[in-house]
Amino acid sequence: MTEVPEPLAAFIVAEIRQGRQAAKMTQETFGRLANFSASHVSAVEKRTRALTMDFIAGADRALKTGGVHERLVITLGVPTWLREWIDHEREAVTLRSFENAVLPGLFQTEAYAQALLSGALFTVEQVQQKVAERLDRQSILTRDEPPLVIAVVDECVLRRVIGGRDVMRDQLAHLLKLGTTSLVQIQVVPADAGSYPGLGGPFVLATLPTNADVGYIDNQLQGDVVEQAADVLQLRRSWEAIRGSALPVPQSTKLITEAMEQL
Repeated sequence: MTEVPEPLAAFIVAEIRQGRQAAKMTQETFGRLANFSASHVSAVEKRTRALTMDFIAGADRALKTGGVHERLVITLGVPTWLREWIDHEREAVTLRSFENAVLPGLFQTEAYAQALLSGALFTVEQVQQKVAERLDRQSILTRDEPPLVIAVVDECVLRRVIGGRDVMRDQLAHLLKLGTTSLVQIQVVPADAGSYPGLGGPFVLATLPTNADVGYIDNQLQGDVVEQAADVLQLRRSWEAIRGSALPVPQSTKLITEAMEQL
């Protein structure tokens, strides 16, 4: 079970306890609804027992919050720079994404994300937290008014087997399913494209309701939100050049299907 780190845990426990008391629930009643014993609830509230994501999910269920505490942990538990980008991502009407190493986070299955993050220098708890954050961000694809998402990936992304053949096959099948919706377009830069601007690295462009574009570039240490007009313009130029090197959607779909069938 994933433990919530301090000081975030103390804040969430206080919020849950306040919610329980406002609902006039005893620890026993609350625990029964959350599927935890009264002694467990008491220990968490006294801070003698670690707060876990399972407990938070149970608390949201007992208090009928619609998952607000779980979302708070996911939102507040990420770095400030990533939180800023997530806000732009959720607000965006169009997202243009390029990846040359792995599939975009918005398209990753849980198993693929788990395998991918497990290969990085994270603890088990950190991996679980980051997977939960990634899956939560994908909710923008199923909201009432989802953004248009245009994703370009290098063919090597399809060929790099993350998590084993079964995980990768399911991931590519998920990619094909996403591509059947009118608001998700997936294009592939074929391996024989040779040198092209995408070799410089991945990035995302978000078009906001104001029609302004904001960029995001990831690296080994942290991500950078790009807002300066000249830098955003450079990303737009790179995007157009990269997309010009990619196959049209039908041919890209065929290539993804072939990669899946060859696993």
